Amino acid sequence: MKYTITTAFILLILISCSSDSSNVENGESNNPEPIFPSDLNFDITIVGESSDFPNGDGSGDIICFASAADAINYEFRFGSGYVIESQNGQVQFSYSEPGLQSRTVYVYAYSVTGDYISTSISFDLYVDDQGQSTATWSEEFNYTGSINGNIWTAEIGNGNNGWGNGESQFYTADSENVRVEDGVLKITAKRENFAGYNFTSSRIISYNKYEFKYGRVDIRAKLPAGVGTWPALWMLGANYSEVGWPECGEIDIMEHWGHDPTVIAGSIHTPMSHGDTWTDGHTIVNDYDQEFHIYSIDWNQNRIQFFVDDVLYYTYNPSPKNDENWPFDQDAFFIINVAMGGHWFDIDPNFVESTMEVDYIRVYQ
Repeated sequence: MKYTITTAFILLILISCSSDSSNVENGESNNPEPIFPSDLNFDITIVGESSDFPNGDGSGDIICFASAADAINYEFRFGSGYVIESQNGQVQFSYSEPGLQSRTVYVYAYSVTGDYISTSISFDLYVDDQGQSTATWSEEFNYTGSINGNIWTAEIGNGNNGWGNGESQFYTADSENVRVEDGVLKITAKRENFAGYNFTSSRIISYNKYEFKYGRVDIRAKLPAGVGTWPALWMLGANYSEVGWPECGEIDIMEHWGHDPTVIAGSIHTPMSHGDTWTDGHTIVNDYDQEFHIYSIDWNQNRIQFFVDDVLYYTYNPSPKNDENWPFDQDAFFIINVAMGGHWFDIDPNFVESTMEVDYIRVYQ
């Protein structure tokens, strides 16, 4: 929903200061003539608003647009002390308090002299309470031994040209490479000669066993270390076997590369942008291999957001949407793997083995 206010005249607060009497007598002033912006336009778009969701999609996201003549800076005030400044008059903000709340956003437009005009917009906004929701589906890994065959299939081999990336490992279902113990899934990449390859690891998929469309996904994981490791928590469109890649769409919830160890990536692959995709975001996690972190997406019919430990770092929201940039209106399945190497990076010659641990996967719809 877009709210718009256009003002030709807004209450101006003028603050006058006395000047030095000698300058006044000479017809001079120490203060410049005040400049007040005019024609302040203010719009707010509630993300995900539709006839079915008149108060938004539950994400709490809004986008603000402001413009005014003679304005060089804008200040947006969202309540509770949250203030964002913008020179171009465009900002995005996320409310987190759950439930249906009445919100008021104020905007101040400042001129070069520091004088301003302001206005506000009030609206109702709904925010999902994901933190206290019960997952509609989860894999908690609260068992010991082999992966649950009702959910997962272990893919075997090196795929086509190293799974399309020139990867150096051979994927197995051996317990040395994939197992569940101590309440976590463990996927271990190892240096060993096997089937003509120098490394083994594992890749498991939920294809044809668990697939879904839309929702928030939380995956709590601790990542492997070592130059050459390439762990990923990701998803492919369930029509992969019919249309192929990238037409099926790919959502990389978390990608990590051992040669750039503190960087976490969230990526989107589509017919428009794939391979070395430019539709991605990055954030820093320094203790990726020492502590568990929660890697998340929030996916609906309008956008896909990426989080680490509930901190948003990237939003994919193409407009207008079409088959080239939005193949994400269908079911998708999970893939969890640790690859080794690829076309574009080397493997540490001293690498022996390293393990990715996944505590749980939870889907909220």
